Amino acid sequence: MKKIAAVALLALGAALVGCSKNETPSPAAAPAPAPAVVTKLVVGLDDNFPPMGFRDEKNELVGFDIDMAREAAKRMGVEVEFKPIDWSAKEAELAGKRVDALWNGLTITEERKEKIAFSAPYMENHQIIVVSAKAATKTKADLAGKVVGAQEGSSAVDAVKKEDAVFKSFKEFKTFGDNVTALMDLSAGRLEAVVVDEVVGRYYVAKKPDEYAVLEENFGTEEYGVGLRKDDTADLEKLNKALNDMKADGTASQIATKWFGKNIIK
Repeated sequence: MKKIAAVALLALGAALVGCSKNETPSPAAAPAPAPAVVTKLVVGLDDNFPPMGFRDEKNELVGFDIDMAREAAKRMGVEVEFKPIDWSAKEAELAGKRVDALWNGLTITEERKEKIAFSAPYMENHQIIVVSAKAATKTKADLAGKVVGAQEGSSAVDAVKKEDAVFKSFKEFKTFGDNVTALMDLSAGRLEAVVVDEVVGRYYVAKKPDEYAVLEENFGTEEYGVGLRKDDTADLEKLNKALNDMKADGTASQIATKWFGKNIIK
C-alpha cells in the first residue's frame, strides 16, 4: 500500500508541475521600434547651375533653389545639407539614399514620376534656344544642319528629342556635363545653339547681351518640382505644406524677386 501511495503521489506531483508549466504566460512580444525621427534633409544638386544652385566667389553654395530649400527645411523643423552630385545619375543617388531630395530646377515629367515622388510644382519654365548674337538663326527650322548642345541628363535633351523632325535635322546633337560648358562652346563657335532651361539661359544672356540671343520659339513649357523617394510620404507632406505656406505669406515671392527680378513662383 505504501508503495502504491508513493507512486500515486509522484504521479500527482508530475501532473501539477506539468500544469504549472502550461499555465505560465509566454513573455510579451517586444514592441516594434518607433520610426526614426528625420532631423536632416540631404539635398542633391548640380552645383554649377546658376541661378538655381552654384558656387559664389567664396566657393559657397548660393542660388534660388538653395534659398528655397533652406527656408522650407526650417519650416519642416529639419537641418538641410547640400550635396553636389552627378546630375545625370540623380535618380540613382536618390534611390541609393545618398541624398533625400533632388532640388535644383528638376522638371516634372511623366517618365520621372515612375521613379520619383514630386512635390507640387513651385515654378514654370521653358526650354529656350540660345544662339550667338551675330547668328542668322531665327527659328527652330534654321537649326537644320547645325551643331546643337544641351546638358546631359537634363529635360532639355528630352524636350528636343520629342520634336523628332527638328532633332533629326541637326548636323549633330552634343551633350555636356553642365550648361556653363555648353555656353562656353557656343561662344567659342564649336556649337551653333544651346537648348537650356529659361531661368539659366536668361541669367547668362542678361550678363552678356552682346554675345548671346534667345530665339522667340522654344521647345515647350514645363514645371519644376522637388523630387523625393516614393516611400517618403511623410516628408513629402511636410515639404508641400512648407512650400504652400511660403507662397501664401510671400516668402517664396521675395526669394524669386531676389534672383529673377520678379515673382516667377507658380
